[in-house]
Amino acid sequence: MHQIKLREDYIKLGQALKAAGLVGSGVDAKNEILDGYVKVNGNVELQRGKKLYDGDMVEYKGEQIKIIK
Repeated sequence: MHQIKLREDYIKLGQALKAAGLVGSGVDAKNEILDGYVKVNGNVELQRGKKLYDGDMVEYKGEQIKIIK
């Protein structure tokens, strides 16, 4: 499981995927999100700019990202 420590109040979904090293670029993140491959807290998320806060969980291709404060 990957963990991303927040520097501010939130991080956007596309940025979180890049920060965890699961995608190579913002364009890759956008495409994977729009294709329905990314879940936030168990639900498919189609917004690249979705704000993630402390405690949120992201799932992508068997990998998990936990957002921590």
